[in-house]
Amino acid sequence: MALLNILHFPDPKLRTVAKSVTLFDDELKQFVSDMFETMYEAPGIGLAASQVDRHIQLVVIDVSDNKDTPKCFINPEILEANDEGRMDEGCLSVPGYYEPVTRAGHIRVRAQSSNGEVFEIEAEGLEAVCIQHEMDHLLGRLFVDYLSPLKRNRIRSKLLKQQKQL
Repeated sequence: MALLNILHFPDPKLRTVAKSVTLFDDELKQFVSDMFETMYEAPGIGLAASQVDRHIQLVVIDVSDNKDTPKCFINPEILEANDEGRMDEGCLSVPGYYEPVTRAGHIRVRAQSSNGEVFEIEAEGLEAVCIQHEMDHLLGRLFVDYLSPLKRNRIRSKLLKQQKQL
């Protein structure tokens, strides 16, 4: 297993649209393991492959309190979304910032496992929000895109200043 490097906003690579996964092999399974290790170490509750500069449609999440319910979604698609609400979101690619974002509170998702098996799940609350947040990364979107241009630019400026100081 290996820790992966997480890209930080405003890195332009975060805007890359991910491609579908077509090969379900041992290399993919190892990458999924590395994604979980990176997410837990960060620490976070979700991570998209795009955030570690691998632009394939793959996200991992674990919103459980004990970090014992890992879930992997490959080539995910939302089939149904309803019960809109607002929840504070943060992001491993936008460290230190949390802002309210409006998303569906209940979703139905179809995806593939790391073995390529198709499955569907229903998710609500934090899990639904987390899946939508991570799926946005696959489209080159970040939660800051839901904020006003003023807030987004302030966050961008502060993060750029922090990066220069490193």
